[in-house]
Amino acid sequence: MGWRHVATLLLVLVTGGCTALGYYAGAANGQLELLRAARPVEELLTDPDTDPALAERLRTARAMVVFATEALGLPPGGSYRDYAALERRFVAWNVFAAPEFSLEPEQWCYPLVGCLAYRGHFDPAAAGHDADRQRALGHDVHVGGVIAYSTLGWFDDPLLDTFLFRRDDRLARLLFHELAHRRLFVAGDTLFNESFATAVAAEGVRRWLLARGDDGLLKARTVENDRRQEVVDLLLDLRGRLESLYASGVPEAVMRRGKAELLAVVEDDYAVLRTGWDGDVGYDAWMRGGLNNAKLNTIGLYHHLVPAFRALLVQHGGDFETFYAAVEALAEMPEERRHTRLEELATLWSDGMAPRDGALQVARAPGIKMLTVAPPSASRPLPD
Repeated sequence: MGWRHVATLLLVLVTGGCTALGYYAGAANGQLELLRAARPVEELLTDPDTDPALAERLRTARAMVVFATEALGLPPGGSYRDYAALERRFVAWNVFAAPEFSLEPEQWCYPLVGCLAYRGHFDPAAAGHDADRQRALGHDVHVGGVIAYSTLGWFDDPLLDTFLFRRDDRLARLLFHELAHRRLFVAGDTLFNESFATAVAAEGVRRWLLARGDDGLLKARTVENDRRQEVVDLLLDLRGRLESLYASGVPEAVMRRGKAELLAVVEDDYAVLRTGWDGDVGYDAWMRGGLNNAKLNTIGLYHHLVPAFRALLVQHGGDFETFYAAVEALAEMPEERRHTRLEELATLWSDGMAPRDGALQVARAPGIKMLTVAPPSASRPLPD
């Protein structure tokens, strides 16, 4: 269960200083709640009183973890052997903040993991208070609910009811993403960590669907990826326009008006975009939830460097182990040099060294590792 790490966490609380004490105490209590609620998966599967629907999802998740270990090189350690029912929508809430006229995210620094571009809370009220403090500083703020997270091996992360009942491909993507964080995490580099995990999860899900022979779900996921990429492209273009505005040096009043106009235009552009989606309204709530610099940063953190990691995977013939070795070498570089190299890889990707959809087609026959690159799709989808 990882109880030996509770002592380490408590030591952090003692040495963290009075200012941070309340925050870390909340983090410790939230983590302990998860540990107390967890029950072994094997125990649940042999319990005749376990809901059959729950048992089916637990077996599915267990199969995904086995696939992640054997096919993706993502060993789980002790994670996902337990299940915790929290009976709420989210396990935690993250606060993102950025200045009114900058897309540079605010950073919060923590023991062990370094500085991150968000601050997590197990208590939604605490997240709300934190968000209010950031707004009082004049910052743009976004609070996002979290259905899963990784403790990077400090604890044995359980399966949670906040995500277990998702559609199979979405559950696989989530598990693979969190396991990628266990495989590699660079303290203080949120952009690197999230883009890496997003890229690994997207390719992992594609291979998992191929291995299952689930052509229907694979096609459905391709459509979703195409639409997701259209939204991502729209928002990244908005980020670029805002960056140009913020660097223009115009008076603040003019800059504020220009920002409001750009945000209004992108909402109109999205409305036009979704007219070709056969009634799909999956992104409506997110787009209408108040776009600002902080919310746009969540797109950049999870997507900006994904093309670089996809290009690197293609360079290594789709072999995850040599890919991970290359990523680990990048992780050893100073951050500025690391990001420069990743930007170079992303440029190669966009210039045609590999299709933007990253469809690495691996033969289904066991033991065959021949790999070809499929032609690009019209919308060049990226993973989420």
